[in-house]
Amino acid sequence: IMVPNLLLCLSFGYAAALRPTCLSAQFRRPGDYIIGGLFPFGTDTINLTTRSEPTSVGCERLFVDGLIWALGMKFAIDQINNSTSLLPGVKLGYDMHNTCFEPVVALQPSLLFLTQNGTTGIGVLCNYTDYQPRVTAVIGPHKSDLCMVTAKLFSFFLIPQVSYGASSEQLSNTELYPSFYRTVASDKSLVEAVVLLLNRFGWNWIATLGSDDEYGRGAQGLFLSIAANHSICIAFEGLIPTDLADPKAQHQLEDTIKLINNTKVNIIVLFAFSQPAQALLEQSIRMGLSEKVWIGTEAWIMSDKIATTPNIQSIGTVLGFIMKAHSVPGFQKYVADLFTYVQQDKFCQESREFNHLMNSDVVDTLCKECDHISLRNISSVLRHSQMQPVYIAVYSVAHALHRALGCTHHVCPKASIKSWQLLHFMNTFPFTVNGQSFKFDHTHGTNTGYKLIFWSWKNGTLTYLPAGDYEDSLYIDKSQIQFHTADQKEPTSECFRHCKPGQFKQIKGFHLCCYDCTDCPENTFWSAKDSTTCTPCLEHQWSPVQSTRCYDRSEKYLFWNEPLTIALLTLMSITISLICLTAVLFLKSLETPLVQASGGKLNLFALFALMLLCLSSCLYIGKPSNTLCMTQQIVYALCLNGCFSTFFIKSLEITLVTEFPHCAPTLLHWVTRRRAWLLVALCLLTECSFCVCYLHLGPDHLQPDYKSLPTEVLLVCTTQSWLAFALMHGYNSCIAFVCFLCTFMVRTSGKKYNIARGITFAILIYFIIWIFFIALFATLKTVLKSVTQISTILATTLGILGTYYMPKCYIILLKPDLNTVDYFQNSIKEEPEEDSQ
Repeated sequence: IMVPNLLLCLSFGYAAALRPTCLSAQFRRPGDYIIGGLFPFGTDTINLTTRSEPTSVGCERLFVDGLIWALGMKFAIDQINNSTSLLPGVKLGYDMHNTCFEPVVALQPSLLFLTQNGTTGIGVLCNYTDYQPRVTAVIGPHKSDLCMVTAKLFSFFLIPQVSYGASSEQLSNTELYPSFYRTVASDKSLVEAVVLLLNRFGWNWIATLGSDDEYGRGAQGLFLSIAANHSICIAFEGLIPTDLADPKAQHQLEDTIKLINNTKVNIIVLFAFSQPAQALLEQSIRMGLSEKVWIGTEAWIMSDKIATTPNIQSIGTVLGFIMKAHSVPGFQKYVADLFTYVQQDKFCQESREFNHLMNSDVVDTLCKECDHISLRNISSVLRHSQMQPVYIAVYSVAHALHRALGCTHHVCPKASIKSWQLLHFMNTFPFTVNGQSFKFDHTHGTNTGYKLIFWSWKNGTLTYLPAGDYEDSLYIDKSQIQFHTADQKEPTSECFRHCKPGQFKQIKGFHLCCYDCTDCPENTFWSAKDSTTCTPCLEHQWSPVQSTRCYDRSEKYLFWNEPLTIALLTLMSITISLICLTAVLFLKSLETPLVQASGGKLNLFALFALMLLCLSSCLYIGKPSNTLCMTQQIVYALCLNGCFSTFFIKSLEITLVTEFPHCAPTLLHWVTRRRAWLLVALCLLTECSFCVCYLHLGPDHLQPDYKSLPTEVLLVCTTQSWLAFALMHGYNSCIAFVCFLCTFMVRTSGKKYNIARGITFAILIYFIIWIFFIALFATLKTVLKSVTQISTILATTLGILGTYYMPKCYIILLKPDLNTVDYFQNSIKEEPEEDSQ
């Protein structure tokens, strides 16, 4: 009895399959607001590579998953149109088109969506704020490489585009794709789940393959970067050709299988869509590749075509992650009823009339194969297809439109809404679908987590067993997984030795597992087991070679008890003693012609300034501070100015007498006696004003130097404003230069004492010392900077003392017969040389 019944059912099914339906006419409907749809109804393009003119491109083989996704969009819109709470009184229309998984094919309907409503032309405008395209939003396409093309078009017009399958991390860039959204997680989340799975089983010697498209390359690139940080060793990485019609594709697959076999890895991570993945697996079966653990993704792991490949069980263990998606209530019944309706003439006539209202002659849906399939042809795919992302995508647009129109639960005004006005509501507001809440994150994506799936074969039947899940952490139910090994225990896949503490793995060549154990260099330390890099120490720390920790740096500056410091202090004491003895000698001989000719009491003031300058050397010893750094420069500048101001007055006196003898009687009283002190005060006040500018513009401050010394931090004073520094010290240099110009050409008779010569040599010594100081200070990077500054101060003091004051002390002490009025009177006046003849 059963055999005739079975034959009868088959005959009816065959007759129904032979009779064309009007399923292809179900993908267009008019409405108040049109939503565009891009779905892969077909897979194999016909004339893509051979066309020489910009004609349309078609595809011939039906892709059942794409058809079901399109029916999912139709189901969601029909539900919304029948809803009394979501967009009440508003009818959504839809316009779905085929993409053939090819960007060239997807561009044609995308351009149609951009045409101005009611026309077939795209307006070229300066401002598209009031532009009304044919569609309010777009659902799809599925693949990332198609979205890369279409998203740039729709983002220019700010038309919301919600993909139900594109997972490339590049699409997370909201600056490049401001109106792109997706109801799936990005590849980054998926890759992190795969890496955690490998770590959980201790698999660190693996091969990774990706399809040669945007999805495969992007996911594999992310995986390689993340895996390297988790001590996972990539033995082989490669790309699978996507154009399987290319004669070279077969050779590439063969070479890939051979290379994988040579690595002897047991784990293969595969990021590819179903077609290239199927080609690879078929090739591995033909070439007898040993059983492996294949870790896959939703892009191929749920494919019925791969599952029905002959001898597919021989590939080994298959694990993979698929997006957590709930079944959509009523969808399977909706599809079953639709397949019944599309065989009815009245229903088909109404569908064709709706298509005529949508200008169906512009671009065809290119799904003529849809009219020749039955429910039985798609039933197996219908049970496992992940339709929820499409369903959520439609509802996200509907909720945004509901809010943009200002709808209530009872009524919805039919206002003119521009596509770009939906973006605000899609970005900020969550929405609910069948009791589950969703919200687009800052990258315009949703992440509901993943399920870990295991391929379980029983009596030749494949069952997709849930073996874990991943959201914030990975959970694995190992009891659900039966590996291909003889004892059904998890296989091992390890291939590297462990380095010693304080060593890191320096990669050699192509494979991450080929490495040398290299000592961590100075100021880095080994922080993690089997790390491929050494962690740098913090700035205030240091470490020796091959270290496992860092140590705090000790402070370095010029200490009081250092031998070099003691030597400098001794020299400073000697210099101060000489200054004091000179001052005492000048004070006792204050009324003598020599002292009076040299400036009288101004000499005592200059010697006092030199003594303070000498004492300022102590400011450079000990631990510096911001206040100390600031004080060093001010004290140096003021003390030196005190000495040079007396030279300046004497130089002016010399210039008046030698160069301007006619003006000298009337002007000399301005640079002599009490008025000379006014000029000294004026010089000091000017220097004080520059010191105030120095404090205002930016005084020297304490700067820790962590680079000059290997184990210590050098505390040095750093110039904050070079302009302030130049003003303060440049003023003293200008005074010195004027003194030099006024005195170096003065000549006197051999019978007279040349006071100008002492100033000339003192200034010359000052400039020579500063030239050496600048050269040394610019090259030194250690505590010797302070030593250089002290040495410069002492050298300057001794130079002035030796060239200007010591010759006078010599005359006072050892040549008192020269200390006469006759010898020093008018000693600065230039006289003609006597004729030697």
